[in-house]
Amino acid sequence: MREVLANWPHDDVRMIVVTDGERILGLGDLGANGMGIPIGKLTLYTACAGVPPRQCLPITIDVGTDNTHLRESASYMGLRQPRLRGAAYDALLDEFVEAVQERFPHVCLQFEDFGNHNAFTLLDKWRDRMCTFNDDIQGTASVTLAGLYSAARITGTPITDMRLLFLGAGEAGIGIGDLVVEAMTEEGISSADAHSRCWFMDSKGLVVKSRTDLAVHKQPYAHDHPPVGSFLEAVETIKPHAIIGVSGMPGTFTAPVLAAMARHHARPIVMALSNPTSKAECTAREAYATTDGRAIFASGSPFAPVTHKGRTHVPGQGNNAYIFPGVGLGVIVADSSRVTDEMFAAAARTLASTVTEDDLAMGRIYPSLSRI
Repeated sequence: MREVLANWPHDDVRMIVVTDGERILGLGDLGANGMGIPIGKLTLYTACAGVPPRQCLPITIDVGTDNTHLRESASYMGLRQPRLRGAAYDALLDEFVEAVQERFPHVCLQFEDFGNHNAFTLLDKWRDRMCTFNDDIQGTASVTLAGLYSAARITGTPITDMRLLFLGAGEAGIGIGDLVVEAMTEEGISSADAHSRCWFMDSKGLVVKSRTDLAVHKQPYAHDHPPVGSFLEAVETIKPHAIIGVSGMPGTFTAPVLAAMARHHARPIVMALSNPTSKAECTAREAYATTDGRAIFASGSPFAPVTHKGRTHVPGQGNNAYIFPGVGLGVIVADSSRVTDEMFAAAARTLASTVTEDDLAMGRIYPSLSRI
């Protein structure tokens, strides 16, 4: 790793985006073909935050792929082997991070599109030892928290009083939950009360204490509640103010789910955040039509405006590009030694403050992307 990094011709690298290609957008394991992600993210650092390209370095660590179609493709340029796992993988990533710290002592290292287990493990291991963050966990959390702050201006319910139900308990979902808890406690409620307002549904059902199959990152959100098998039943039972989709499972915010949300709340918050558009939990049209135009809708991918009963609704796009370029620029300017959750909470509040009354009147809880 040290020999490879020594070949890079620019010494003053300030931002590295690195992936191992295992969990690209909603596309899955692309192996070495995931290189477009670090390049694209760093392009946004330049376009949205003015970071000089010479200070940016995109990296893909090729550890193989479990995508047999790619491995058998004549045009695939990566290693034609199953993914490296376990102690050998951990040692390789340790070597990489240590080499980065030596070669570029002022760099911020952004982890991107790693599989769930590795994403949480790498962030937990390095977040207090160098300037690093995971955009899928913390950037997604920040942009979602900003949307909840904006939605609160429409509903009149502060986030400390909201009940949130997540569909999906991976990197994005747990990351959002953790930052929401951070924000709620900053506003004066206890950590226990904040955790009690966040509910999670994974592929096995509602995350509850009686389950014995919960990964460590899910356990703080396991409630003392009877098991619930379906998302609709969870909505009917918990009556959440907001449903937040980070599952990658299209169509899971069904008409009965949306109707139940509309029945329990005058202005239900529906955030279908899975990417790309084909993976969204519901479309903007479905959200508005099923709730008689009362839904406050946001998505991870863009949707066109929807006219319902003569009124045009403009969906907001919860795009991480609102967050990570600015956070990265702040880290570079301050020569920060760490990236903290407090930074992402501050970014969320700042983003929400840029949403105008005109935006809210159109139903949009984020500023126009043209203003990014």
